[in-house]
Amino acid sequence: MKLLVAGSDQVDAGKTTFSVGLLRYIDGVGYKPRAGNDHWFDHDDYLKAVSDGRLYGKDARRLAEASATDVEPEAINPVHRLWRPAPGGGAGLLGRHDREFVCDRAGDAMVVNTTADVPPEVREQLAHAIEISTVEKLNEAMSRHHLPALEACAEQVTKTDRVVVESYADIARPLREFEPDAVAVVEPARARIYEGSRYTKACEVAGNSPREGQLEEVVDAVVDLIEPRASAGLPALDGATRTDPEAVCDAYEVAYEALCGVALD
Repeated sequence: MKLLVAGSDQVDAGKTTFSVGLLRYIDGVGYKPRAGNDHWFDHDDYLKAVSDGRLYGKDARRLAEASATDVEPEAINPVHRLWRPAPGGGAGLLGRHDREFVCDRAGDAMVVNTTADVPPEVREQLAHAIEISTVEKLNEAMSRHHLPALEACAEQVTKTDRVVVESYADIARPLREFEPDAVAVVEPARARIYEGSRYTKACEVAGNSPREGQLEEVVDAVVDLIEPRASAGLPALDGATRTDPEAVCDAYEVAYEALCGVALD
């Protein structure tokens, strides 16, 4: 069974909480192909990883811990990006005015933005990193390192019997080669459930739309094209429940049952 969890909000949609409970429900392995965190907003998580000479985020760690087999966060999250705020700094390398891209871990490679202010804790890891200072150089590095890492992840997902793939931000699909059996689009208070093949087709249509014109389709553009097979309410969870996959599994059981029912139909 291959399941995809996407979110209709860029942040705080509840994707990871939904995913860790779902992993316990199906006894599966979780993947988050692309992820990122922020040196400022996620500082504790950042320090926890870099103190061990690693780079990963809380979402990948939670998915790894909830998975049915022993996996490291890096194994299920091949591409991770570190950001940091850039107040008043103008548009950075990627055109963001509020934050700048610092570095990427792409498979076994590290890529560092030499135009960014690199936090001291991570500098040692970047001693032999691929240095980039332009979008063209970043695109070249992504072709050489990011894409092969994502392709290898897609192959591993295909080989895994029971898998939950979590997308990032409000992106409709994190792996273009992956067609899920069913999809849960999660947002505060509800999950909408779609057939995997129809969702994939809608991604292709949205990706070819002049209105979008982007390589990555956003969730709202995709779900505007199709009707959900089911919808389930998601109750608000307190902090203790959110950190316990078994408790999340119990709280969201109705949604998980509906999602698996569509997957097996």
